Amino acid sequence: MNKKLLKELKEKLEKEKVAIEEQLKRFAKKDEKLKGDWDTIFPKFNGGEAGSAALEKAADEVEEYSTLLPIEYSLELKLKNIDLALEKIKKGKYGRCE
Repeated sequence: MNKKLLKELKEKLEKEKVAIEEQLKRFAKKDEKLKGDWDTIFPKFNGGEAGSAALEKAADEVEEYSTLLPIEYSLELKLKNIDLALEKIKKGKYGRCE
């Protein structure tokens, strides 16, 4: 692969990485102990309700969290693939069969 194409690919991958990290920051935080891992933040809807209204709020929180978990996983997987591609570009192995 020529250097110009590799440079373009690297720039696109780096931009995509930043965009994905920005998406993750909206509902997750980086795991400080595990590199490349993000943790979905459990949503806390403002409450103050009692009885069935409180139960409904709690159910909404769980539903929101359950919706965000697979999104987090998918975005983490994309980030890992981008990091792998960037590492291959750095080592001069990108685009070569393994």
